[in-house]
Amino acid sequence: MTTGFHFWDYFIFVAYALLILGVGLWVSRDKTGHQKNAEDYFLASKSLPWWAIGTSLIAANISAEQFIGMSGSGFALGLAIASYEWMAAFTLIIVGKYFLPIFIEKGLYTIPEFVEKRFSTNLKTILAVFWIGLYVFVNLASVLYLGGLAIETIIGIDMVYAIVGLSLFAAAYSLYGGLSAVAWTDIIQVVFLVLGGLITTYLALNTVSGGAGMWEGLTKVYEAAPDRFNMILEKGHPQYDNLPGIGVLVGGLWVANLYYWGFNQYIIQRTLAAKSLKESQKGILLAAGLKLIIPFIVVIPGIAAYVIVNDPALMANLGADGLLNKPSLGEADKAYPWLLQFLPTGLKGVAFAALAAAIVSSLASMLNSTSTIFTMDIYKQYINKNASDKQTVNVGRISAAVALLIGAIMAPLLGGIDQAFQFIQEYTGIVSPGILAVFMLGLFWKKTTNKAAIWGALVSIPIAIVFKATTLPFLDQMGLTTLLTMLVIAIVSLLQNKGAEDDKGIELSSGIFKTSPVFNIGSFAILIVLAALYAMFW
Repeated sequence: MTTGFHFWDYFIFVAYALLILGVGLWVSRDKTGHQKNAEDYFLASKSLPWWAIGTSLIAANISAEQFIGMSGSGFALGLAIASYEWMAAFTLIIVGKYFLPIFIEKGLYTIPEFVEKRFSTNLKTILAVFWIGLYVFVNLASVLYLGGLAIETIIGIDMVYAIVGLSLFAAAYSLYGGLSAVAWTDIIQVVFLVLGGLITTYLALNTVSGGAGMWEGLTKVYEAAPDRFNMILEKGHPQYDNLPGIGVLVGGLWVANLYYWGFNQYIIQRTLAAKSLKESQKGILLAAGLKLIIPFIVVIPGIAAYVIVNDPALMANLGADGLLNKPSLGEADKAYPWLLQFLPTGLKGVAFAALAAAIVSSLASMLNSTSTIFTMDIYKQYINKNASDKQTVNVGRISAAVALLIGAIMAPLLGGIDQAFQFIQEYTGIVSPGILAVFMLGLFWKKTTNKAAIWGALVSIPIAIVFKATTLPFLDQMGLTTLLTMLVIAIVSLLQNKGAEDDKGIELSSGIFKTSPVFNIGSFAILIVLAALYAMFW
């Protein structure tokens, strides 16, 4: 199936692609007489303002996982999947207030670098290898697969060619320019992403209302599928294993969010590139605010698609094309691409550019962070400790290209996965509990020892695998794995140091967690909105 792209759709998409490439290459250019160094390439010369950080955080985060995967989950189970977005807003505030001051004070390039300063080089290397494997084999591969699936569904290009095209597009500016190219183009990507998402949401709801407008459409969607607007699923719900009721608010989703936003290199790298801590915290606040609206542009369209597909009269009004390749509960990830066929000429190009922006910005971010970890934590540590600036930057580019090649080869092998967003969360959840346990105790419990942290990181994997063999929902598995890993770390630490503080324990200076009035007021406003949303859709 193709969505009937016309000249103006292709024109808008090509114009978007040229704009991104042009801006990316322009900001990547070397200044006269200055050799690009590691700080330039991996941390954008530590020059990013708050608005660039906030938009770049969202562009790095929102990808095919959300547009395709989360929309598919909206089709299959409804608004409950939005907890990943709305709880992320709360998590970002915690990260900004309690994690960033420590990371920026340490002058970090990478999250594994913090592990070396707090624990040891051995543990840093273990976690660096964990992250590189996760980024390449899960994150890069899944984003390329979902992007390829979307392009194949929307304009009929074979998935393999679509994956190659996305790979080359992301590589064209990010491999050369590093984080500067990624962060500054992300500002443009977010404009397309939000604009295209809002257009798709409006037109999907307008379709449901028969042309009576978005609000009428939202009312009809709610009346036709009230069960799709429950944020907290009851036990016995077909999707309870994915989102286990109140456990979502007090259990494993905190593990997923704290790990992702606090200790995930390709996210936190933007905040480390800020002009100052205050700029970084304001950027975090902007990202938290944007997180509140994301479900309305990625989940609501999936619910609207569910209502359209299950309404014979609407399907008949849409014509014969509306009856072809429609999504089903077994193929929920087709929901968003399927909706795009009903957009008018020109707007299809905007929506497709939004989808491409989401995919390419995330690919570029993952590539840059994978190369940062490999270069700074593996290459400079074990291969060439005295590498020059030129060698360091070149290795960063080469390692990113290799990671992209492996991800592109792996991507088609993910075919046949339904609700890919849930798949990504579930398999990331094998690694994230151990990493979160190590970091939380390493940051805030001075008695945590290096030996205990290594034991925790290694033991967490078999614990997670044992839980995976049970019938517990995977979010509950993540929560319990984290608690057990923390218990292992605490026991080993106490046995080793007999209750004494570790030599490398972090001294938290007085006032380190003090934040500006702007951050405090903004955080309070976001928390009020969150409370209202959960009260409305409980």
